[in-house]
Amino acid sequence: QVQLVESGGGLVQAGGSLRLSCAASGMIFSINAMGWYRQAPGKQRELVAAITSGGSTNYADSVKGRFTISRDNAKNTGYLQMNSLKPEDTAVYYCNAPWWGVDYWGQGTQVTVSS
Repeated sequence: QVQLVESGGGLVQAGGSLRLSCAASGMIFSINAMGWYRQAPGKQRELVAAITSGGSTNYADSVKGRFTISRDNAKNTGYLQMNSLKPEDTAVYYCNAPWWGVDYWGQGTQVTVSS
């Protein structure tokens, strides 16, 4: 079955960096788009960044220039490099990938940025 497993979250001071990973299984990752979303307490889940199978990317305005999404198809893994983190980046981060018309989600990883 399809599984997405995130890792790499944690507690970091403002201005610091974290790299999130999303390991995919049960799908042909190389032909699939994927995205990173986040959900802060009391807020709706929002798209942070997305990458197509061909490597085209797009970002939320709030993270442009600070976050970078990438993928390693040989490892079936996607990444989100987060630099210059701000307290408002605090949220649970989820990876997402569609497969055969179904949206799959990871379990989420907590990112907490202290001021």
